[in-house]
Amino acid sequence: MDDYKKKLGNLASKIKNETPQTPIQQVHPVKALAVPAVEEEARFNNWIPKGLKRKIKAYGAQNDVSQKDITIQALQKFLKENGVQ
Repeated sequence: MDDYKKKLGNLASKIKNETPQTPIQQVHPVKALAVPAVEEEARFNNWIPKGLKRKIKAYGAQNDVSQKDITIQALQKFLKENGVQ
């Protein structure tokens, strides 16, 4: 028991006398990836007939295309056909 108290006492004096060593962290900058510029997005919300919504969902599921992409393509085609660039 005395040996344990002696070791414990030595530990306390070691902690008091030694200065703590703080690990040094190296910071490396993140390399920028060559990512093409993406146009900022905005929310577009409107009501459409349920039948049209079902057709869009079915088409998207069959052709692995999101509803968002279908809507964007349809609107771009509409604007192009009407002379809006």
